[in-house]
Amino acid sequence: MFKDRKLLVTGGTGSIGNSICKYFNSNSCKEIYSTTTNLNKVKSDQDYIQFKELNLNNIEKLNLDELFDFEVDYLVLNAGLNKDNIFLRMSSDDWNSVINVNLNSSFHLLKYFIKKMVKKRFGRVVFISSVVAHTGNPGQVNYTASKAAIAGMVKSLALELSTRNITVNSVAPGFIQSNMTDKLNVEQKNSILERIPMKKLGDSSDIAKAVGFLCSENANYITGQTLHVNGGLALI
Repeated sequence: MFKDRKLLVTGGTGSIGNSICKYFNSNSCKEIYSTTTNLNKVKSDQDYIQFKELNLNNIEKLNLDELFDFEVDYLVLNAGLNKDNIFLRMSSDDWNSVINVNLNSSFHLLKYFIKKMVKKRFGRVVFISSVVAHTGNPGQVNYTASKAAIAGMVKSLALELSTRNITVNSVAPGFIQSNMTDKLNVEQKNSILERIPMKKLGDSSDIAKAVGFLCSENANYITGQTLHVNGGLALI
């Protein structure tokens, strides 16, 4: 499906990022790149991914030409950070760190890679957003603000880049089985499941397949959209 194509996924050591890389690898993607804040986090079974160490919180200070001396066909902006607290207790650092990683870093990566996509007149950009960007969530004002902003970026970028054969979309996951949900107790999990019509958590592979669809030829005429993958949790 992705033969002779190149992919960059930010945050490839996390459950969703890793699943995206695996999906593209299993569908013949030629080269797969990813980023991590610490190369020691890279697992032994990820040897097909070329990792770059990158601190998204300070990306504006880096020379991206040195770090990314290549072009890609698919750019998946997946890396994310949450520092949860009720708004009245949220520090400026909690706010700025989340906005920098989840939103501002995307600006710099997009500026760098979209120039190359425009020159070759092809590109697929997919953001990983969140269901809470559209529903809100107490204790996550910084996180929801960063993810909600993505919806506007997707639409505006899609309008600017459509004539260059570059599509821009996002995937908004609901509750996905992950290390974070594994830490929840039975009562907390049951409370979540009660809110989900399908009565189950999503799998990271569900998100990977959605990203794969938006990058495939099947989605050539889809741009400026958010694909909600949440088991019916939010019907938007």
